[in-house]
Amino acid sequence: MLAACTRAEADYDVHDLLPAALDELGIAFYPMGSEAGQDAAARALARRLLAGELTPREFTFRIHQRHGHELPMTERLAELDDEYGILEYGDRTVAQVNAEVTAEARRLAAHPAVPAEPTDSPS
Repeated sequence: MLAACTRAEADYDVHDLLPAALDELGIAFYPMGSEAGQDAAARALARRLLAGELTPREFTFRIHQRHGHELPMTERLAELDDEYGILEYGDRTVAQVNAEVTAEARRLAAHPAVPAEPTDSPS
């Protein structure tokens, strides 16, 4: 049913059809703005860093940009993004910060997935 939606129907029907379609495929549905969805996005970015698709600096920048200092799971990564900006004034090297970022990415990637928050209707 979802695949048959036209563009005109998408604004109305997709919100109702998407959760069931994803469930049928065994894919978790995370409501917009949910902490579980934000955690899943952060874990996906961590896996991209570990796969070599992102540099440590790009990874922390994206985490910081998307979640700021508000998401407990990624607070240290936001702090590390700030550290990249002040490296020239401190005693840490880029390699040291990169190593800590990579360790944080490993922690995130190993973190168990949070089940989707149950919803009656997606928001």
